[in-house]
Amino acid sequence: MAEQPADKKFFENLSGAGKAIGVLTSGGDAQGMNAAVRAVVRMGIYVEAKVYFIYEGYQGMVDGGDNIVEVSWESVSSILQVGGTVIGSARCKEFRTREGRLKAAFNLIQRGITNLCVIGGDGSLTGANLFREEWSGLLEELAQSGKIEEDAVKKYVYLNIVGMVGSIDNDFCGTDMTIGTDSALHRIIEVVDAIMTTAQSHQRTFVLEVMGRHCGYLALVSALACGADWVFIPEYPPEEGWEDQMCVKLSENRARKKRLNIIIVAEGAIDSHNKPITSEKVKDLVVQQLGFDTRVTILGHVQRGGTPSAFDRILASRMGVEAVLALLEATPDTPACVVSLSGNQAVRLPLMECVQMTQEVQKAMDERKFCEAVRLRGRSFENNLNTYKLLSHRKPDTELPKTNFNVAVLNVGAPAAGMNAAVRSAIRVGITEGHNMFAVIDGFEGFANGQIKEISWGDVGGWTGQGGSLLGTKRTLPAKYLEKIADQMRINNINALMVIGGFEAYESCLQLAEARARFEEFCIPICVLPATISNNVPGTDLSIGADTALNAIVETCDRIKQSASGTKRRVFIIETMGGYCGYLANMGGLAAGADAAYIFEEKFDIRELQANVEHLTEKMKTSIQRGLVLRNENSNENYTTDFIYQLYSEEGKGVFDCRKNVLGHMQQGGAPSPFDRNFGTKISAKAVQWISKKLRETYRRGKVFANTEDSVCLLGMRRRNLLFQPVVELKDQADFVHRIPKEQWWLKLRPLMKILAKYKTSYDVSDSGQLEHVARHSPKEAETVAI
Repeated sequence: MAEQPADKKFFENLSGAGKAIGVLTSGGDAQGMNAAVRAVVRMGIYVEAKVYFIYEGYQGMVDGGDNIVEVSWESVSSILQVGGTVIGSARCKEFRTREGRLKAAFNLIQRGITNLCVIGGDGSLTGANLFREEWSGLLEELAQSGKIEEDAVKKYVYLNIVGMVGSIDNDFCGTDMTIGTDSALHRIIEVVDAIMTTAQSHQRTFVLEVMGRHCGYLALVSALACGADWVFIPEYPPEEGWEDQMCVKLSENRARKKRLNIIIVAEGAIDSHNKPITSEKVKDLVVQQLGFDTRVTILGHVQRGGTPSAFDRILASRMGVEAVLALLEATPDTPACVVSLSGNQAVRLPLMECVQMTQEVQKAMDERKFCEAVRLRGRSFENNLNTYKLLSHRKPDTELPKTNFNVAVLNVGAPAAGMNAAVRSAIRVGITEGHNMFAVIDGFEGFANGQIKEISWGDVGGWTGQGGSLLGTKRTLPAKYLEKIADQMRINNINALMVIGGFEAYESCLQLAEARARFEEFCIPICVLPATISNNVPGTDLSIGADTALNAIVETCDRIKQSASGTKRRVFIIETMGGYCGYLANMGGLAAGADAAYIFEEKFDIRELQANVEHLTEKMKTSIQRGLVLRNENSNENYTTDFIYQLYSEEGKGVFDCRKNVLGHMQQGGAPSPFDRNFGTKISAKAVQWISKKLRETYRRGKVFANTEDSVCLLGMRRRNLLFQPVVELKDQADFVHRIPKEQWWLKLRPLMKILAKYKTSYDVSDSGQLEHVARHSPKEAETVAI
């Protein structure tokens, strides 16, 4: 192993030897809980701790016996793709009593468990914290009654607790996303997409009721992701007279030739007097006032079910590993913490601070302080609500400002799911800001040929759920057409440009910026939105389209693994796209539970391939008799997919057989995932607002003139924030030969996949370990954009 840098912190220095960790799931189940359980078990065993399943949540802890079982590495095999929780979850009244907690403490002491990892909602985590506070008192009571020895009181004097939030409602303050929320959104959007086709056929109105008794996150984000006509959530009740306003809006949409209406109602929706608004009440209103054919669909427990999404598997795996690290580093003075997500980063927060803030939201709603409730929900929730308000309600032309600026939108590079959501958002926000919006067909090639048309609010209706690129897209860079493009800009009087695409989009805008000295037409505000399945754009951690591609890979890997479990002793070699960027192979490997992932960014040789074959040979001796190996398409020009397949086939003779699968363009297709729809919608709205600001700043003497570096920017997500970065400044961060950023955040997660596949590796945990505090933001702060 290479020498470790002195300023870094590595987890090899943390040992779990002599420690015992108990893992339980409590409260309502959520997809991804199993991925979290798997990560805790494997990371715990990896650091040489003993790990125990506590079946049936707190009930199992109170009952003891066979409910608390030591587990092995294989115990968590094949659970990554399973929804719900395999260790069961139950509500437990007994644990709420001191008597019950006394029994639980006794059962844990019998097995030497003083580290608990609790996966559940705020109620489960509050219970865990109380248990921790009472721990020493409970032990003393047990010793006094002679149930345990005095030595045990001294030996097991502290109980460490780390929480992970598993809840489909995303109702826990302090984390942008809870485990299960993204999967629940997948279920909702699958239903909405299916309903839209039947609603369109019959010109129907559909009222969809989604879960969320106290939190409107699912309703709000699904409304944003499907372009719903109206949404009802508990935190933001409609104004007085909403009944008439909603009916006017529905009939206006029908008058504009829209054949369907979608209304989304959270189960806990209320009006401004705290009276419930039910899906049936909304339906009756539409039928009575408008006479529209209206149907109600209540999604119910469908939202909790099904396989976890790629996002939830990766989130839960990251959280599970982080939870074990937090337990290893815990001291008697460390408060019980919860592992959560901020932007794109795993953070630790004091558990009770988060619980307290979550309870404050409910208190604000009870007191009808709804603006306060929205603010307390956090930046992500507030950002979603503001974007929804911007996009859903079209103001009459007479109320719109009129800027007379012409803003053009185009797609560049390969198609990516979510591009259309970004275009729709740009057009509608642009119109709201008072601009004339233009669509360019077929990228810069179309631009040069004059394929430019003005586009209206109604033209982009229903675009959010469509895959690919409806505007058409080409990989052609503008360099060879600069003169023609400048002519078209002059002819159409284009004052600003939004370019949505991958590395080509970034490179295109760099070329336009560098050509400003020769062509004054390019001296306008220009913004790049990263949209590519490869996630290889400099200046951003995430690109529109990558999440959809990742889900396509993971879904296929699940099916392939299932086929292998029937035949036994089979290894699959799967080739993913991504150009030279290994994001899809690496993250797909983490989400699908792969044994290895070969990528360009981490050089490998024949010795490593040999070591992987030997590792799989050992694995075939266990009860897990299948293997999954991912290879990025350009990871090595000589070690091709065929070569690796043939090598594995030869070396594995008599032990396992091999199959190969090239996933190809299926990774580019399909309906966009909820994440990509929402991410595309939100960053696009933010980009148009930036363009408006730049237009105002650079408008002088009747014309727009912008020639500073900061007027050609890429909008990217960096760790926790959305940042506008000048494309010229990003030049040093890009490898133009291989079309990838020089530094990529996800490479830090690479050891996670290796650890969870039982490889010895080094893992830099310098970013971990700092207990932060829950941020109470002011509305003007920079926004994160986690969905």
